[in-house]
Amino acid sequence: MARLRSMYETEIRPKLAETLGIQNPMALPRLMKITASCGVGGAKDNKKLLQDAVEILNRVTGQHSVVTNAKRPIAQFKLREGMPVGAMVTLRGDRAYEFLDRLISVVIPRIRDFRGLSRNVDKQGNYNMGIVEQSVFPEVGTDLLDNPQGMNIAITIRNGKNGAGQALLEAYKFPFRREEETVG
Repeated sequence: MARLRSMYETEIRPKLAETLGIQNPMALPRLMKITASCGVGGAKDNKKLLQDAVEILNRVTGQHSVVTNAKRPIAQFKLREGMPVGAMVTLRGDRAYEFLDRLISVVIPRIRDFRGLSRNVDKQGNYNMGIVEQSVFPEVGTDLLDNPQGMNIAITIRNGKNGAGQALLEAYKFPFRREEETVG
């Protein structure tokens, strides 16, 4: 069992039930899935960029990623429907908890000039964050860093409405900015 999952079962869930006033354990917020995606705009001209993005996502998540295709044509970008434009992977269960643990304890502290993450949790309690360079992941070797690119990470939380999702992330010790440092 992943470290964060066992911590959720033993420590976090009872605290959340007390602070949120929820008695039904199935109504408590919990991590459902994590989706990591990477858009590659230059994939239509250079197939190696897409292969590198897929390989980076495979190494970072420990799971095979899927190539995503354009849903509609965009003439200004010379993009046709069905052309490959990125890669994504969805993590569930123990893999999601292990990825979140590595993200919190290893990856985020390696971000240059890091001052905390935004507290913008959406209405359903989900959290989205972007990473500018994938070089902060220790799994990514220098052989794949010819063309640095970003990554989007979406953390989906079940039953996260009304601030419960943010309370769960704070219980996991997610490095949010302090209130006095928020940028308006």
